[in-house]
Amino acid sequence: MNRLLLTMAITAATVGILLASTRVAGQVLPPAKRAERVVITKSPALEVASDYLTIIRWTTNNPGGSDVHYGIVQYGTDPKDLSQTAKSPIRLNQGQPYTTFRVRIEGLEPKTTYYYRVSSEESSGKSDGVKSVVKKFTTPPLGERLVAYPKRD
Repeated sequence: MNRLLLTMAITAATVGILLASTRVAGQVLPPAKRAERVVITKSPALEVASDYLTIIRWTTNNPGGSDVHYGIVQYGTDPKDLSQTAKSPIRLNQGQPYTTFRVRIEGLEPKTTYYYRVSSEESSGKSDGVKSVVKKFTTPPLGERLVAYPKRD
């Protein structure tokens, strides 16, 4: 009888530990402290362009704050009129000192030069306080694809 009680006690303790550790592992960490100043550490650049999809990427120090941020690209065919906007969400990795944003732009015209500027914001809409200079790229002809990142040797 004592052996049965001991086996039941060990089993109950093991189940309790497993349940407790599962709960702890599933907890969400609080948002990271906001960075005092967000800076672009890798300049915005074209990652890939085709006749149906373009991706712009850049890296900043980790902005902190809410876990979800948005990379924003304002663009247009006139460098003084960047009235179109593309936005892509990203979940911050609190353990990394940097964040790489990638924003998808769809519906561009082939063989057209576009000007753009990037920025980022928290999910609340609060700006991270960083904006790039205006840059440009040209989309490839219909049916072609341009891969600019990673650079090929």
